[in-house]
Amino acid sequence: MVPENGINSDMDGSAPDQCGTALLLVDVINHFEFPDAPELLQNWGPAALRLAELKRRAKSHGIPVVYVNDNFGKWRSSFAGLLAYCTRPEARGREVVSALAPHEDDYFVLKPKHSGFYQTPLEILLTNLGTKKTIIAGVTTNNCVLFTASDAYMRDLQVQVPRDCVAAASVTAHETALEHIATVLKANVAAATEMSLGC
Repeated sequence: MVPENGINSDMDGSAPDQCGTALLLVDVINHFEFPDAPELLQNWGPAALRLAELKRRAKSHGIPVVYVNDNFGKWRSSFAGLLAYCTRPEARGREVVSALAPHEDDYFVLKPKHSGFYQTPLEILLTNLGTKKTIIAGVTTNNCVLFTASDAYMRDLQVQVPRDCVAAASVTAHETALEHIATVLKANVAAATEMSLGC
């Protein structure tokens, strides 16, 4: 039975954190094995380092971190398996993936499509965390970040997308997506250092 606050207390400790804000890291565990990966990595490298700092700040405020990651069509894979594959010595982007490697107390959700909410338990997890506001960062601004932010907005969650912690293969695509996120989704797209953090 779910109580009036919508939070199920019978979760066997699987979502012990309680915070009105959650940091969603979209597709940051990435193999970068696609045609425009070099261009994306050039833009994503600096953003990934800023996101690592944002994650550190968020955790210091008690904000839960949820990795919302593509399964890259590998239906028999696990999140641990994806992390191992994306950080192997010959992996393209290994350094930026390693900089954003998850901690033991982080959460993860594997997604089959663009949005982190589509056919995943993300909405249930956020409900049990008590989430009202999402900070969405990762790659790419004009694809999976955009779709995830759109679905968060449609679920009446407040959306923040730190503009310097997301990236796309082109600056134009990045800026166009941010404008859509800001105007249509009414999201805060300020730089990470300008965003106030707290539960």
